[in-house]
Parts: sequence; C-alpha cells; structure tokens
Amino acid sequence: MNVFKKENNLLSISDTDKTWDLIIIGGGATGLGAAVDAASRGYATLLLEQSDFAKGTSSRATKLAHGGVRYLAQGDIGLVREALRERGLLLKNAPHLVKNERFIIPNYNWWGGIFYFIGLSIYDILAGKLSFGRAKKLSRKETLIRLPGLKEKGLRGGLLYHDGQFDDSRLAINLAQTAMEQGATLLNYFKVTGLLKNTNNNLSGVTAIDNETGKSYQLTGKVIINATGVFVDEILKMDSPEKKPMVRPSQGVHLVLDRSFLPANNALMIPKTQDGRVLFAVPWHGKLLIGTTDTPVESNSLEPVALDSEVRFILDTAGKYLNKIPTRHDVLSVFAGLRPLAAPQNGSTKTKEISRSHKLIVSESGLITITGGKWTTYRKMGEDTVDQAIITGGLKNMPCKTSGLSIYGAIPNPDRSNPLFVYGADMEKVLALYDEHPDWKNRVCAKDTYTKGEVIWSVRNEMARTVEDILARRTRVLFLDARVAIEMAPEVARLMAFELKKDFDWEAEQVEKFQQIAQNYVLT
Repeated sequence: MNVFKKENNLLSISDTDKTWDLIIIGGGATGLGAAVDAASRGYATLLLEQSDFAKGTSSRATKLAHGGVRYLAQGDIGLVREALRERGLLLKNAPHLVKNERFIIPNYNWWGGIFYFIGLSIYDILAGKLSFGRAKKLSRKETLIRLPGLKEKGLRGGLLYHDGQFDDSRLAINLAQTAMEQGATLLNYFKVTGLLKNTNNNLSGVTAIDNETGKSYQLTGKVIINATGVFVDEILKMDSPEKKPMVRPSQGVHLVLDRSFLPANNALMIPKTQDGRVLFAVPWHGKLLIGTTDTPVESNSLEPVALDSEVRFILDTAGKYLNKIPTRHDVLSVFAGLRPLAAPQNGSTKTKEISRSHKLIVSESGLITITGGKWTTYRKMGEDTVDQAIITGGLKNMPCKTSGLSIYGAIPNPDRSNPLFVYGADMEKVLALYDEHPDWKNRVCAKDTYTKGEVIWSVRNEMARTVEDILARRTRVLFLDARVAIEMAPEVARLMAFELKKDFDWEAEQVEKFQQIAQNYVLT
C-alpha cells in the first residue's frame, strides 16, 4: 500500500484533468464501503470527506456489529437477515476489530424468559451458517456469575445470546486503507462545494476545496455518489434547490463509565425501557459503554451535544439494573451521534418506527444518494451503491468482490490484552517505531496506555491531520475518558508538529480547538 501523506497526495494537474468513474462524497461507513467496493472492481475512484474519516455518525455508534434484535421484534425480518449475514462477513474479513460478544438479558418477570427465548432462537436461525452461537437460558445463579454487579432483587434468571462488537472509527480507517490498497484516492478535509452539470443538465463532476490549503478544484466524474449521512440533503439541494428533505436526524447518546459498575466480560441488554427503547451496557476498551437514546432533532452538526434529558434517561435506566448506581459525576465521557434515518412517508414522529434499511435514490441529473442503513450493513450498502453506479454511469459491469475481501490489517485471533491489537497486521511496524526514537515507546500520559509512537504512526500511515483525529478516532481516548484526553492534547500536538513540521502557533491552535470540542464530552 502507498503510505498516505496528505502533503504529497494533493490532487495533481493530471488528477484534475482525469475523469473519475466514481466521485464519492462522504467518508463515513457508507462512503468508505462504496470506495472499497468500487476500487476493488477496478473503477477509478475518488472519495472526498469534508472533515476527517468517520468524524460524524460513523465514530459514535454503540460499537455493535449486530443483526438488530429490536428490528426482529418490529417484524423487519429482511433487515435482520441481511444484517446477520453482514455481521458474519465482518467477523471473517476484519477479525482484528470485530469479535463475538456474549449478551445477557436479565429476566425479572415469569413470562419474559419464554418470550425472549423464542425471539432469540429465531434470531439464531436467521443467521444460518454465519451464526455466532445459540441462545440459551441461564439460571438466576449463573446470570449473577456472568454479570457481577447486576441487581439481584426480583431476578429470576437470564438469557444469553451472541452478537458482534467492534471499534467503529478504527474500522473506518482500515476501510480507507483498504480502498487505497485497491487503487482509490481518498482525501480528508476536502469539502465539496458544488455540483457540475453538462449542457444536458446531467452531472459531470464536483467543485471542491482543500480545507487545509484553501485551494479549489473542479473534478470530473462519470458518477457522483452522495454518501454524506445526515448531510445528504445539503448535497441534494446543490442538485435541486426545491428538493424536499430525505433525512430525519435522530440523536443517540452514550455514556462511558468505569468497569467497576459492571465488572463482567459479558454485555447487558435491557430489551424494553420505560419508553420502549433498548439499552446496552457493553465492556469496551477497559470501560463500560451504556446507550443509547433515540431523540428526534431538527438540525445537523458534526459535533452534536447530549441533552440533559438523554443523560438522565440513561443513568436512571442503568440505575434500575445495577447494584452500583451511576451518577453524573461517574461519567468519564458522554458522546452524541446523529442517525441518518430516511424520513417516514406516513407522518410518524417516532424515530424508533423509522426503518433502518438503506435507500438508494437517483435524481434526474444522475446524482446517486444512499441513505439510512447501519454500520453492520456498510458492505452491502456499498455493493448496492456501486451496482447502481454501473447502471447510471454506463460503466463496464464488473462483479462485486467485497464479501471475501480482507480488510486492511486483518489477522486472526488477535491478543486483545495487548493495547496495540487494534493495529492488527501493522502491530510489528508500530513497535519498530520505538527503535527509531526511544522516547516514542513511552506513554503520552501515565493515565492511558497510548504511546508517543502511535501518534507518529497515525500521522504517517493513518491520515491523521489534527489532535482531534488522534484522540477521538485513531485512538479512542476522547470517547473513553474526556478529561484524560484533554490532559494529553498538548503532548499530542507537540508530537504531530514535529512530524508534520508545523510551528508553535499551529500547536497552540490545535490544543485550543481540541479543548473546545472536548468540553462537550465532559459532564459538569
């Protein structure tokens, strides 16, 4: 793979004169999946992301690669079957980032165990040969052994089932590397500002600006794909100003706590909360991740902020199931993400009733918009998008290859006790950096295992351009403990400035920007 260097990967004169087969707008899960699919089929592929890869929704998930037990209860069998198949392919193609996780549903009602056991048995059947394991009933004693810290009063037993867990932004970075390995060009901090059309009013390219240099470009493409998540309507407006909104954003909030609140290797699933939502408490990178909410919002933002009502809902619900009741002061980090739900046609305002299935729309000018969906089905969304691009752009029909394509870094059975396991096949290369500079083997901060060498690695090989890129998405410190991340920011900025040859003013600006963002992750 060609090592990514933004300063050496700016579009050259030959690139600007080139006609791309596909220009993909958006570097989240959907856009990256489409880029991997298109490049692996041999199409000339360009992806442009206005911020960092997975900056938005795709780094703010519940970290579950799952079929969707809740969707099964809603009768969406097709989505569940598709997601379960994709879950199995994810584990096969990215075993360094995806794992089989055991979930336990505690049963405090005499009828609950039977009802959920039937549903989970159907869930297993739908998974077929890609099943992660069969559901089984647990006694009260076994439930408490598997979930120490669970409230005992009224507990009758539990149900264990299997689903997937993964690291979302790490997978996004590996997908970007996979796409480049297949020949695609990907640029972050590169914002599309307009759409180009020919005399027949068909799309012929985009205008874009490099946010780091301020330089503008006109880029020609046979097919333009709008994969911008909650921002799809902005691109649609560029194409057709009178276009009605396609997306209704829904906000999901997560809280991160110390593992002492549920010191288990299994995850807790609360199947029905006070308002009918599902809540998970999942062990993740040594912490406990609890979420999520489902709150309709009116506006889009790259940095959505959790509402007090959402924080209270999660804390109150978790407190009903945990012996150690969490409070605001216990929250290490709070983060919010926006789901790009396809706007309902029946006028319903309940976001939980809006289908999570993805939708493809082709405008009169040929703009392909992909919206909806979920992280687990990113590969299928990419496949469907490129299949449509072949038709729309009159491209040579090449078969999809991604169902068996290993994701960059994939290694079987990684040692998850090693903090470097997320680098997969690159782990030895990260360790080799310590020989280049002895200080780089030291930790950035004593409160976290992240080393100085990992900062250098992310700048050299993982397209990191800012302190936030490092602390939020290359490592997950901001999402795991926001105060520790704030403490680490100055040293990360110093290391990045050294590698990128930036001055002290750049360092200071980066620290200030990061600290402003990080305040939204701290509960006061």
